[in-house]
Amino acid sequence: MFNQNQLNAIDDVIRKNLMSAGLDDVIFIDMAGNTIAKHDNGRSRLDATAFAALAAGNFAAVDAMAKLVGESEFSLLFHKGEKSSIHFSKVNDETLLIAMFNKDISLGLVRLKVADTIKRIKTILSNE
Repeated sequence: MFNQNQLNAIDDVIRKNLMSAGLDDVIFIDMAGNTIAKHDNGRSRLDATAFAALAAGNFAAVDAMAKLVGESEFSLLFHKGEKSSIHFSKVNDETLLIAMFNKDISLGLVRLKVADTIKRIKTILSNE
């Protein structure tokens, strides 16, 4: 699905755009819950494999709910907690980008950085 140059470029974009902005964890997965790329701030204790599987299931459930209410999809999900938040974005029909961040980072910044990162990932994927 991805060649090594694409994987390296995706890793680089995630590091430069998202991790450098202070996010805690970023996971790029396929819709089956397989991890394509993962990054953390060095302090994370996240089980990324389990999280990726649950995230894919969560996104599939929300996709089914969207269809029940007449939407073709909900391409973005956001969960806010007391200490941490999770931002899910559909990159294309096969992949999701999940960004986890703490209360010190604004949602607006995350949304801007994620949108730019997705645009760059789509460019990388189109250059097979």
